[in-house]
Amino acid sequence: MDRAVWLVTDARMDAHASQGHPERPERREAMAAGVRDAAGAALYEPAAEPATDEEIRGVHDPLYVEALDHAERAGGGWLDPDTYLVRGSMRAARLAAGATVSAAFAAADGDAAVAVAAVRPPGHHASAARGSGFCLLNNVAIAVAALRSTGRARRIAIVDWDVHHGDGTQELFDADPDIVYASTHQHPFYPGTGLEADTGIGAARGTMFNHPLVAGAGDEEFLAAWADELLPAVERFAPEAILVSAGYDAHRDDPLANLRVSEAGYGAVARLLGALAARLGAGGVTLVFEGGYDLDAVRASAAATVRGLLEGRPGERV
Repeated sequence: MDRAVWLVTDARMDAHASQGHPERPERREAMAAGVRDAAGAALYEPAAEPATDEEIRGVHDPLYVEALDHAERAGGGWLDPDTYLVRGSMRAARLAAGATVSAAFAAADGDAAVAVAAVRPPGHHASAARGSGFCLLNNVAIAVAALRSTGRARRIAIVDWDVHHGDGTQELFDADPDIVYASTHQHPFYPGTGLEADTGIGAARGTMFNHPLVAGAGDEEFLAAWADELLPAVERFAPEAILVSAGYDAHRDDPLANLRVSEAGYGAVARLLGALAARLGAGGVTLVFEGGYDLDAVRASAAATVRGLLEGRPGERV
């Protein structure tokens, strides 16, 4: 594969900014820089395009999106104490979703062993008609819907190692038997969801796997959760595509959380995930940037993740 790593990003996403807010433009470039550090000559950077209205409607209530657009035109504001809108936020959100769709298509089509959407605002707290936790549109969920609507994949795995549980993603897919969702997250912590007892609803019971981690947990606990429980569950499900909600706020240097994962920990889990994807023949792995608020930690962790995914796949090292 000549272009083993795709990076889809766009500086226009940086128009979404509120002074002093931790979800700031520099995060996107730190993520992109880490991908470039790891990929070297194997990197391909296509232009990002905004998600279409049809792609967004595959996940979100049109009235909710209309309300966001109206609020932006009126000058912006706050959806909750953490989640803001300014002029340019909705273009950024549409670009973030579109970049994620493009990355997911590249991975599913076999054009990339690793396809990275270095995007913001993040998405995994957004549900069908609610934005929260810095998130406006659920980028991963929109990509899942697009993979399905284009016939690229039906059974899909969502791996979420952000320090916060992806409550929006779980809510969207809680009753979907063709989605497996696996998450490590600090607990108790925002948003307070993601208990081990949350395993899915109805026909989807047994497709949701939550592994809460206590404050102070580090590489040993993080790796054990993925190696011993969560990745084996994903493999048993045998997905046709794998998307990662790649938050790096579980890093020991992150200022907003209390886990102690290092970039080496992310790299170790990524190697296991890359090998799993290769065994399943699931195409490439899509990484979608979520949280992570120490810029050096984001850059180092993104690089370690890309290297780990490639090292896990025979013949894909760069």
